[in-house]
Amino acid sequence: MHEFILENELWLPRPLDEVFRFFSEARNLEALTPPWVGFEVLTPGPITMACGTLIDYRIRIHGIPLRWRTEIAEWQPPHRFVDRQLRGPYTLWHHTHTFEERDGGTLCGDRVRYRPHGGALMNWLFVRRDVERIFRFREQRMIELFPAC
Repeated sequence: MHEFILENELWLPRPLDEVFRFFSEARNLEALTPPWVGFEVLTPGPITMACGTLIDYRIRIHGIPLRWRTEIAEWQPPHRFVDRQLRGPYTLWHHTHTFEERDGGTLCGDRVRYRPHGGALMNWLFVRRDVERIFRFREQRMIELFPAC
């Protein structure tokens, strides 16, 4: 089955430690996800992020409620972490987050490898567009949350 890739970079005018600290709190993902996804962290807090941490969520895809479980597969503060889906709406979801000091701020990188149920047709009809919309929303929210000093 075909695998799809989404890559994105965003420079934020804030220090690396501040940006990474925000991403170290699993509940902050709620602030970066559009309301139409109905995203909710179900794992009781506090959630200690580390390699092997499991996090459960509830989401809605086109109105259909789903559970999603991810595992932190790599944890290398403050430069990188990887979450991968163990259960959820994809047959593969592998999201690499990177953080690099650059030009007095932080360059945030995302690389998502994914395979939707339904393959290339489902990706073309719905999934790619939805994933891109979610990441555009996320980018806008990050710009709002991390303004220049």
